[in-house]
Order: sequence, then C-alpha cells, then structure tokens
Amino acid sequence: MSDVRLRLDVAYDGSDFSGWAVQPERRTVQGELETALRRVFRLPAVSTTCAGRTDAGVHARGQVCHVDVPAETAEAVRSWEELTGRLARALPTDLRVRRVALAPPGFDARFGALWRRYAYRLCDEPAAADPLRRHEVVAWRRPLDVSRMNDAAPGLLGEHDFAAYCRPREGATTVRTLQELSWQRRPDRIVEARIVADAFCHNLVRALVGALIAVGEGRFDVGEPRRILDARTRDSRVLVVAPHGLTLEEVGYPADAELADQSRRTRTVRGPL
Repeated sequence: MSDVRLRLDVAYDGSDFSGWAVQPERRTVQGELETALRRVFRLPAVSTTCAGRTDAGVHARGQVCHVDVPAETAEAVRSWEELTGRLARALPTDLRVRRVALAPPGFDARFGALWRRYAYRLCDEPAAADPLRRHEVVAWRRPLDVSRMNDAAPGLLGEHDFAAYCRPREGATTVRTLQELSWQRRPDRIVEARIVADAFCHNLVRALVGALIAVGEGRFDVGEPRRILDARTRDSRVLVVAPHGLTLEEVGYPADAELADQSRRTRTVRGPL
C-alpha cells in the first residue's frame, strides 16, 4: 500500500531547543517530534517537513508540518483527536501537536505555503516588563518611537533581494516578497511587530527588526533601512536582535484545488533582481 500524508499543526516554546532541524547531539523540535511519532505509530523511521525552519530560541504557535506514513498505519488510527492526545502524552511539555488531519492532495507544508506570519515582541519600559513573559518578550532598555518605525517600514515592502538582511546559504536565493511589516504599542505596553512574507531567509526577520529599532531609537533616519536594503551588503550597524522575541504565528495556504500548482511555483528558484 502507498503512503498517506498527514498535516500536523505544531506549537512550541523554543527556549530549550536548538532550532527546528535535527542536529547531532542537540535537542531540536524536529528530533523530539519525530521520536514521538515513531513511538506512537510504532514505525522504525519517520521524516517531517515543516513550513519554516525556526532558529534556536524562536517560538511557534502556528508551525505546520507534514509526515508520510504507510496507509495501514493511518487506517489504524481510531480518530485524529485520539491521536492528538497520544502525541501529547509522548511529547515534552514545551512541544505540542495541536491538530492532526489527512492532508489534501498536493499538500506540501513547505512548498505549498503562500505566506508565513511572524510576530516580534519587546517591552521598552523596564519597570513594565512582565517577568512571567521573559522567555517570549525582549526587555529593551531604550524608549522606541513606534510612529517613526512605521514610517520606515513601507520602504522595505515588496519583492527585493534581501541579501543585506540575510545570512546567505549556499545555493539559496535571498529574494523574498515582504507583504506586511508594521508595529503597534499594545495596551499591555508590549511593542509588537507583525511581519508577513512569502518566505524568509536566515535571520531576515531579526535583522529587519534590528534596523527598525535603530529608527525607533533615533540612530537611523527613516530612510536608512531602505538604503541598506538597496546596497545588498550586510551592514555592521544592523543588530540581529535576540531570538526569543520571535514567534511563528501562522502559515497560510491556498485552497485545496490550488495546492499542487502553488508547490510547483514555489519550487522554481528565483534569480537575482
């Protein structure tokens, strides 16, 4: 019998993980998840693919991944709710599978995604920083002008080569389409960024946040983040901010009938702009 693809919606506290991807002798999200899946399904090996590989210390509420299992294994599942409960008992407390379902035809957690939405959270009022949220909110010591940060953000939107804000990886493009980038000061005094793109290269979100923080502090003028982008060269003045303020909140996919076409389009590597 052929394999069956399952979609898993996953959440985790990234504090004690060395990122998503399996690494020798390191605790990772993928490693813990695949160990639990092997145990629950009683399979010698499983392999998961996620929508976006998060770095060490980065959290997720809306990570999506897929796993292929033998059809007879899937048929033996009494219900997806029961399977979710079994996984909860097999997983550590900082990692949860929120939902398991049969994936629609053509579904690919990575290549089928239209966009990923991240949030970055910090508090620039030292006395207001909530110690109970210290693992997901960065305590920032200098006040930020959110209005200036929002004035600078539109210059970064659209399709660009983000080489100035990415750590390049061999054979991978740094061309991305940034769809949303905005800041708000919430009633609980947390300063929160909303960042949406079709995909993200390594360190992109944290470097963009660092550049806009420099605007909010008055160290950069409003146009500087765009000038850095256009230079396509890493700038030592741009701080790559701490990972624990970053959370993968949501991944968007097209309608089921369009999943296969979306995967084919995404697999086409974009060249230089």
